[in-house]
Amino acid sequence: MYDDPAASPPPGKHFLIPGPSGVLEALLDMPGTPHATGAPIAVVCHPHPLYGGSLTNKVAHTVARAFASMGAQTLRFNFRGVGESMGSFDEGRGEVDDLLAAEAWLRVRRPGAPLWLAGFSFGAFVALSGHVRAGAQSLLLVAPPVAMFDFPAESGVSIPWLVIQGSDDEVVDPAQVSAWARQQVNPPEFICLDGAGHFFHRRLIDLRDQIQAHWPPQ
Repeated sequence: MYDDPAASPPPGKHFLIPGPSGVLEALLDMPGTPHATGAPIAVVCHPHPLYGGSLTNKVAHTVARAFASMGAQTLRFNFRGVGESMGSFDEGRGEVDDLLAAEAWLRVRRPGAPLWLAGFSFGAFVALSGHVRAGAQSLLLVAPPVAMFDFPAESGVSIPWLVIQGSDDEVVDPAQVSAWARQQVNPPEFICLDGAGHFFHRRLIDLRDQIQAHWPPQ
């Protein structure tokens, strides 16, 4: 387990970090210059654990690689009960604690680095729920299931943020996501990717390109 700040796990290899319910399985995506002055760190949250969501999800992978391409040392991790992560599903409550453990692990290694935080589907709910406690500087929500979980009508997000939604999403209603985004006091930059479904099949490159074109949000 990598609990020593002086020890660096190999990029692209799964490893274990301390978590609130035992260990968490994690993976690092590294930029070309991982220790550049002022370079950000990032954490990406995967979709619903009970429906096959894990850190290897293609959308989570695409987000992580996009962040790494823009200079961020990016951590993906499995929520409790997924893969080698210990514990069991906790309806989003314990998963926020998992996120905070992942963020803390990164911050010990890169103190003072700005944090980018992202989540896809259920992971978007976790990222939104934990972004204040994590101290995120920027927030990305991909296909947030605003009608399926306890998304507040007013999110309270005060940092720059971006929401990306597929127009043909078969899981999340794009109109509900758009309406929720528009009603925010600090509305996010909102992108509707025409013709994309929930998992962005055959549109992952387009998703990556949209992230790179619109990140960091203003």
